[in-house]
Amino acid sequence: MAIIKKLSCFDYPKIKKMISYLGYDINDKFLKAIVEEPAGVLNNILPLNLKFKPESYILLEDDEILGIITVAPTSGNPYKINISRLVFKEDYYTTGKQLIDFIVAKYGAKGAHCFTVFVDKSHDELCTLFVDGCGFRQCSYENLWKLENFVTQNKNRSNFRPCQNSDAKEIANLYNSELNNLYKPSMQREYTEFVEPVFQGLNNYYKNRYVLWAGNHLIAYLSITTIDNLNFIIDISTDEGYDFDYDEILNFALYEISRRKTHFTAFLKHRQYAKTADKLENYLHERNLNCIQTQCVFIKDFYKPIKETNSPLKIFLFDENIAVN
Repeated sequence: MAIIKKLSCFDYPKIKKMISYLGYDINDKFLKAIVEEPAGVLNNILPLNLKFKPESYILLEDDEILGIITVAPTSGNPYKINISRLVFKEDYYTTGKQLIDFIVAKYGAKGAHCFTVFVDKSHDELCTLFVDGCGFRQCSYENLWKLENFVTQNKNRSNFRPCQNSDAKEIANLYNSELNNLYKPSMQREYTEFVEPVFQGLNNYYKNRYVLWAGNHLIAYLSITTIDNLNFIIDISTDEGYDFDYDEILNFALYEISRRKTHFTAFLKHRQYAKTADKLENYLHERNLNCIQTQCVFIKDFYKPIKETNSPLKIFLFDENIAVN
């Protein structure tokens, strides 16, 4: 009989056996990420609105682990759940469906209203599972462009300043105004999601944030995120009514990273659901930069969408939304 239970430290040997077919580097990275998750004593007893760390569940049958799923609450909005990891043996799609349905039911009962997953476009086996089997829908895409051989001038020129919590409401307004109307019901963000969390040091990532104001109007927001202090993701939100010099913005971002790291790899996130997506993509092509990853955005929520689009997509194993050099 199959059961689903929360992952514990006693399950690590079984996990190692389950993923032994992966390459050595992937195996070690996966195990390290699992082991670094909290023992759960504090996080487990907290209500959903106070949870701050990922939680993993396993599906067991005859004392053998058939699948693992990891979920994480969105910082500032714990009722928005991110499915960050899903592993199951090949051809065991029933296992994947059971784990996903379990998470939606469990966290939905606690008040969660939105479930999100990012899936690499290079895989398509789970399209039917997520869309037809579990009721998710594909909203759009997020791309990562590698800033390789990015040579610029005047690195210190910028009017960006460090972000403060008092900027949160204006940042949320800017971010939401940048969304295409089709995606606003599911993808808009609350201002609390832009407030630096109290337990910032306990997060499994590090983020620097900056804002650019024109008088009393916020016109740009910039974040730089890393989970390994080696690969950095730059994300930009801009007011479509202004003409921006992307060279200048990226100059500033790369300079800020270089202040703490001599050797690093930087990527620019390109959100295709933003109104400025085409303008940014044209710039990236002009710069002869390469898109090294495209992820489909799947969402399941309790809002009625304006329109649903289903596109094929693949995945067998996916992890945090981070490029690996």
